[in-house]
Amino acid sequence: MRFAVLGPLEVRAEDGSPVRVAEYKVRALLADLLAHGGGPLTPDRLIDDLWGARPTRNPAGTLQARVSQLRRSLGDPSLVTLGPGGYALAAHDCDAARFRALLARRSTCPHARAAELDEALSLWRGPAYADFADAGFAAAEAASLEEARLAALEEQAELHLALGRPVDLAALVARHPLRERLVAAHMKALYRGGRQGEALAAYGELRDRLAEELGVDPSPDVAALHQAILRHAPTLT
Repeated sequence: MRFAVLGPLEVRAEDGSPVRVAEYKVRALLADLLAHGGGPLTPDRLIDDLWGARPTRNPAGTLQARVSQLRRSLGDPSLVTLGPGGYALAAHDCDAARFRALLARRSTCPHARAAELDEALSLWRGPAYADFADAGFAAAEAASLEEARLAALEEQAELHLALGRPVDLAALVARHPLRERLVAAHMKALYRGGRQGEALAAYGELRDRLAEELGVDPSPDVAALHQAILRHAPTLT
């Protein structure tokens, strides 16, 4: 069974056909297990995650009913197991695990590494656990995945610049204006595109935002890049 959480939750059979998991609490149960590496999660933990301060009259029975629904939806009762540690998913394929595995390869060849990053980032269809944005059980994992995605985008931009490929980071910088590594790549891309003034302006915006919002200056590396752009350093081309 294949699960996708880099966007809204999707379930597909091994042949790629979609598997329908309709009821929200059943989908939330599946998402909770996936957000914790497939489990195990104790029944008490799942009840708290799914119902919080508003449990049903028979929480254990309600959870068992949802587990049964999930097993029926997946078409294989053995995919959701119950052991000493609680409920868990049996061996499964999840796009979040594939994303992290691709990032972990870290090929030393720039072309190969760029291909790894391109493939990893292509797995994303939207925010991680998008249909559970208000569910506390997914918050930490979604934040971790988003940070990994942004770091991968930064590394991808740097590699593409090193390989002489065009890079347009304006929209990404607008969404994440305080990420210095991202802004630095944006400055380099602008400079190499003959837009020195815009590269310098990008630095100025970063410097002002850091001062206003965090009370700090740009890092020495970004400040050095700014000086290199000012003097048209040959190393930038």
